Formats: sequence, C-alpha cells, structure tokens
Amino acid sequence: MPHRFTSPRTASKQELKAIVRIMGGANNIIVHGFDGVIVEWSAGCENMYGWTRDEAVGKAFDKLLGSQFPEPRESVSEQLRQQGYWQGEIIHRHRDGHDVYVVSRCMVVNLSDDGAVVVQTDNDISDLKRAQSEVNAREAHLRSILATVPEAMIVIDERGIVISFSTAAEKLFGIKADAICGRNISNLMPNPDRDAHDGYISRYIRTGERRIIGYGRVVTGQRADGSKFPMELHVGETTANGERIFTGFVRDLTGRYKIEEDLRQAQKMEAVGQLTGGIAHDFNNLLTVISGNLEMIEAKLPEGPLSVLLREAQDAAGDGAKLTEQLLAFGRRQPLNPTLADLGQLVSSFSDLLRRTLGENIDLKTVIVGSNHNVLVDSSQLQNALLNIALNARDAMPRGGSLTTEIKRVYLDADYAKMYPQVRTGNFVLISVTDTGVGMSDEVKEHAFEPFFTTKDVGSGTGLGLSMVYGFVKQSGGHLQLYSELGRGTTIRIYLPWVQAVAAKVEASETRPEARDVLPGGAETVLVVEDDARVRRVAVARLSSMGYKVVEANNAQTALEILAEDPTIALLFTDIVMPGGMTGDELAKEAHVMRSDLKILFTSGYAEPGLGGREFATPGSWLRKPYTAKDLAVRVRELLD
Repeated sequence: MPHRFTSPRTASKQELKAIVRIMGGANNIIVHGFDGVIVEWSAGCENMYGWTRDEAVGKAFDKLLGSQFPEPRESVSEQLRQQGYWQGEIIHRHRDGHDVYVVSRCMVVNLSDDGAVVVQTDNDISDLKRAQSEVNAREAHLRSILATVPEAMIVIDERGIVISFSTAAEKLFGIKADAICGRNISNLMPNPDRDAHDGYISRYIRTGERRIIGYGRVVTGQRADGSKFPMELHVGETTANGERIFTGFVRDLTGRYKIEEDLRQAQKMEAVGQLTGGIAHDFNNLLTVISGNLEMIEAKLPEGPLSVLLREAQDAAGDGAKLTEQLLAFGRRQPLNPTLADLGQLVSSFSDLLRRTLGENIDLKTVIVGSNHNVLVDSSQLQNALLNIALNARDAMPRGGSLTTEIKRVYLDADYAKMYPQVRTGNFVLISVTDTGVGMSDEVKEHAFEPFFTTKDVGSGTGLGLSMVYGFVKQSGGHLQLYSELGRGTTIRIYLPWVQAVAAKVEASETRPEARDVLPGGAETVLVVEDDARVRRVAVARLSSMGYKVVEANNAQTALEILAEDPTIALLFTDIVMPGGMTGDELAKEAHVMRSDLKILFTSGYAEPGLGGREFATPGSWLRKPYTAKDLAVRVRELLD
C-alpha cells in the first residue's frame, strides 16, 4: 500500500531547488504548481523526455508531455489537495513523439516562503511495458491455440499435475479446464494406468524409460462420466524454470475405429452377398432341372396318386425358388420394378395391413414430417421390407409395446459421408422404424443383417428377413442403419434417394405373362446355349415338345460356329453366365453382328442380368431360372412374332 500523507511537507524554495539539483541527475524530478506550470526540471528529465530545463520551465507539463492519466485529471488533482500524495502510471510523450511509460509519484510540498508545489518523480517503465505486452501477446496466442486447435492439448508438470487444458480437451473428456487444472492427469485414465501413471513419470525422469510418455501411442482415455474411448497420444517435453513440462496432443480414435469397423462390415456383407448370389444361381439351375422334369412327367402321367406326389414335389420346388429369391435379395440381384412413389402415402396405405399383422397389444403409430417424399422404389419390395421389420419388432415385444414409423426428408452431408464411406451425400427420404422391444446385444447387432442368422427358436424363422431388407435398400441406392440397446428397443433407419417428381423417370417394369391353357408353339429353329447339360436337356425337351426344331451348344464359341453354318436359326436362347471366356451377352453381341434379324432370349440363375450389354436384355427378353414351360413358350412366341 502506498504511504498516505495526512498533511503536505514543508520546505523553502531554496531547499527545494537544492534537492532537485542534488538528486535530479539520477532521478527524474519535475516540480510544478497546482496549475501544472513547471518550475523545476531535473537533468534526469532532460535525458528521459528530450526537453532541456530552459525549454520546459514555465510550460504546462500536461501539455508539454501530453500526459495520459489512468483516471480523470480532476480526480488526481483532488487527491493531491486532499491527501497531499498521488501515485500511478502515466503515459508521457517524448520530444520526438514516441510514448514514455512512467510510474509517477507526486507529493505536495508547502513552501515556507511561497505557497505550495507538487514534486513529481517519474521512473521510466517503457521496457517493462514492452516486455509485458510481448508476454500478453504470447499468452493471447497460446489461449487462441488452446481454444482453436482441433485436437485436445494438455500440458502437465513433472508431478503429473495439469497446467493447461484446451477447449477441445474439455469437449473430448467432458470436463472444464477449471475442474481439472491443478489435479493429476491420471484422473483422465482408467485403471491400471491411473494408479501406475505417476510411477511411469518418476521412472522416466529417473531412468529415461518411456511408458506413457512417448510419441504416437494408442491408449485408452476416460471421460468425466466414466466412459472409455480409444485415443492416439503424442507427447513432447521441454524445460521451464528448471522443471520438465510435458505437452500431450490427444486424438479421439472412436470415429476412425467406427469407420474401419463399418468398412470391414460392408466388405464382409459384400463378400457374403456374392457368395449367396452364387449359391442362389447354382441352386436355380438345379431347380430348373427338377421342376422341368417334374413338369414333363406330370404332363405324361395319368391322374392318380402319383400325380398328387408330383404336385407336392412341384410345390416344394416352388418353395425352393422363393428361398433363392430371398438369397438374391440379400445379394442385390433380385428383379426390381422401381416406380415413382410418395413414401408418406405408401407407408400410410400399408399401415392397416401392419396393424392386422402385429395384433392388438402393439400400438402402431405413423408420423409423417413434411411432404414431397418422392423416391424411385419398388413398392411391393418396400412393403415386404417394412413387413419383415415389423415382424421382428413384434417378436421382440411378446408382452406388447409400440412401433413407430416416421417418414421425413433429410440431407446427408459430407461429415456424415466421412463416417459412412459407402454413403453418398445428397437428399434422402428417411423411414425410421422404432420399437420398444427387448433390444439387441452388440454381438447380435454385428450379425443382424447376415443371411440365416436368427435369434428365434429352430423352425421359427429362416434368418433371411433383415438380410432381404439390407439387400433391397442397397440395390435401391439407399443406406441402412441399425440402432439398438438391450432393454431399450431397436430403431432401423432406411435412407432412400429423394427425387423431384417432375424429373423422375419411371423405369419400364417387367411383367410376367399370364398362364395360358394351351402352350403356344411353332416350327422355327431355336439354338439353345447352356453349359449345364441337365438344364440344357430340359430346355431342349420343352422346346421340342412345342414343335420347334432345336439345335444345342454347350458354349458360346460352338454356338457362333453353328450360327455361321445354319441360316435357318430364328432365335438364340442363351444362358448369361457361362465359362470358356465368352459370356451370354458377349455371344449375343457377336451373333447380332452376324445376323441382325436374329431374336435373342437370355436366361440366368440370377434374378436380373448384371453384366454388360444390357441393350440385349431389355424387358421381356430374358427369363429367370427356374422358369416354367408356360413362361418359356410365351416368351419365345412373343419374340418370334
């Protein structure tokens, strides 16, 4: 605290001049009246301010020095009159124009022979001010870094005490800087690292052995709420005031780990999809042989007990075909008939069927947010997908509950796409289906969309329901997400690309012909190309029974040789997937060059040709295995006519 004078000092004018003359060489002393006019100006002031004594004496010092007080000038004068003393920082102006920062001490002295004056002693603190300004700038720079650096930054001393905690660190660990600074960094670690951390530091300081202290380590952090997360830790060290300090940069790896896991899951699902699609393709070839032979036997067998057995076998083959359709749906090779539809209206019209399916103990709600929910989608396949989700929800709520379906438009931005690399940005329509059931464990969620995975009892389900949903959504250009917690229910979100109604183009649908009592036939020549001998024999037998002249080949190269030799061939009936270096669509291109009038009919164990040359696989020009004799007869006749 500055000394407070209760009354002014007393001296004669001669004494005061002597004091200024004796002490003024080393001190910066100004003597002025209460009106501010300078009466004494020491040699120190000449050096500090640049004005000589003759130039300064008689001038008002506030005007001469451009004084800037920290408080109103009147307050300073009042304090001098009342207390006889004032102290504070003043900014003065040097003769050459630069600022001089001073600490000024003013004291009132009564002159025994001529009133009272103010004796002012100024100490130059300009260098100190510049140093403080530099320190403040550095501190502001550091605070700016701490506030804006995207990665969490933590500074600790050699005892493990947190010195600095950035804004990003506050967000990452869920704790404010004020709450962690001054505490041990181990509070941000789970055990066993929490208990061992201080030992790590002391051992490093003593021996140089690095444990936690290091560069590029992946460790586990703990948030204020107790949750743990993987993080990448980079630590550097320096010395300040003789003590080590450690600066750690922390990067949250949760998002990266999730992206990597999602990518692995997507790759696994893609591999499983290719596998199941291939199995379905081969199985459809077998079903073609089975159902074709059964059909031909049934046509020649008189009505009786054996006819009943044949029909049961045909029904079983039909069930097998449905099973392959489910596998193809997961493998994204099912036939789709996308049309323009408003999902709000479509789901609303489907609600009555869902309500009857779910039963009275489940409260069904449909919430539609906004309007214009237009997408290009196969409506029947979407309804099948929602039905499968609803049935799973019903099984998860044996004692009843609620099932809420919400439809709204959303925009998936670049940040979302970074989290899910297989997702493109843009406008989507979201169908969110939420139940209040038992929920799923992490293990169940990991396998939920895989074919044949089920948590139901044996015989209660095939495990293909959600896998069909997955395949349908992916094939429709959409995105699927699953959220579930044990005891808290499940939410399945389906994102389908939004389209503007005026710009939407409805793809031509593929329609199957109605069965006819009498199979149409003809006398034209048909070339059958099929690598599977059993499937080829069935196709040849069927076409021959319809009156056609049939020529067969087991590969594309042989087929081209036959075409070159036989100009009477009117139709090429070929499988798409064949070994030997040339596929069915490539064969069709070559054949079309040779014979531009040649009709071409494709067949495939896949639900829809996915190879090149789709110009030959226009609607109505291909058959999916297993096909019936009626399907074959009608398609061949339509093409030839």
